[in-house]
Amino acid sequence: MKKNNLKLLIFSLLLIVGQQLLAQGPPNPPTDPSSGNQVVGGTAPLGGGLEILLLMGLAYGSRKTYKIWKKKEELED
Repeated sequence: MKKNNLKLLIFSLLLIVGQQLLAQGPPNPPTDPSSGNQVVGGTAPLGGGLEILLLMGLAYGSRKTYKIWKKKEELED
């Protein structure tokens, strides 16, 4: 019971402290987007890292599945 209370207390404290750790807001947009080469909203690609992250997760999951399958096969022999 004490462990559950301790976990609840730590979780509550993290939630409260987490509210104070806010990041800096975005910069103000340019007043006139046609005056320069700056695009409103920025030019960062949206999905550039997402595909890499998904592929790495797929490779990791495949490797773990293969190891488990191989281990079961060795135990059956």
